[in-house]
Amino acid sequence: MTSFIAQGGPSVVTQMVGSGLIGIREGLEAGIVVMVLIAFAVKSERRDALKWIWLGVAAALTMMIATFLIIQFGSSTISSLSAELLAGIASLVAVGIVTFMVLWMRKASAHMSGDLKSGLSDALVAGGAAVFGLAFLAVGREGLETALLMVGYAESVSGGLWPLIGLLLGMLVAVALTWLLYQGAIKINFAKFFTYTGYFLIVVAAGILAYGTRALQVYGWLPGLHNTAFDISSWYDQGSWYGVILQGIFNFRPDPTVLQVVAWVLYVLIVGGLFYLRGRTTAPKPEPTPAVPVLDDAV
Repeated sequence: MTSFIAQGGPSVVTQMVGSGLIGIREGLEAGIVVMVLIAFAVKSERRDALKWIWLGVAAALTMMIATFLIIQFGSSTISSLSAELLAGIASLVAVGIVTFMVLWMRKASAHMSGDLKSGLSDALVAGGAAVFGLAFLAVGREGLETALLMVGYAESVSGGLWPLIGLLLGMLVAVALTWLLYQGAIKINFAKFFTYTGYFLIVVAAGILAYGTRALQVYGWLPGLHNTAFDISSWYDQGSWYGVILQGIFNFRPDPTVLQVVAWVLYVLIVGGLFYLRGRTTAPKPEPTPAVPVLDDAV
């Protein structure tokens, strides 16, 4: 244990904790989607469709892991300067997609269950391929968001495979929570859960945005690399427990540039404000569950 800490163990653990929290949030979000699909198929007495749902889920998870690995390690042979450019672009793309999904989920969560049930009702009539496609797209949307978010996060903490391992462990926790929810063993206030974790993702995305901004400054696409906003490195120990946590999860550094600080503050204020305002809007009335026709043929 001592040698592990001496070799940077706390940093590794912190990276895994940060990505693990992301995995729990995103995994539970995807788990709820799967839970709705399975519950509707079982209630409709179409257990034959379950295999297609699980195949779609497996394909979506494979796509998520493959996307992360290809982007994260596909650039290992390029120069360090080109790697900065790739890291900067990947970070900005990740922030853009995560922003869209967080704000979309804030609004769409009220009628997501009804939309999924309606889609599965149509897919059950169309056949197994349609059920597979629905499950793949429903979970794959979350998986692609998670993969791109993790690319930006992993780039910012330079953790290699550790962020991915933390993500997968977090998703395993989410699977366990989803199963307990399905069995009725636990109850979660989803409104509060997704609100708090939504704000957490916004702060994480702001850190990734700041990292991407600096990477593009290093490459030369953005100005102000040597225009430091503040420098507290004389007393701020980045290798301490608090420095490791703040850098590993929120990408905080003691000497950010002015452009980094401006980008971080504007992102938190604008996206956080939009997230808050969307939560104050009146949720639409629940949609009626569509009837599933009784069919003699198998999916």
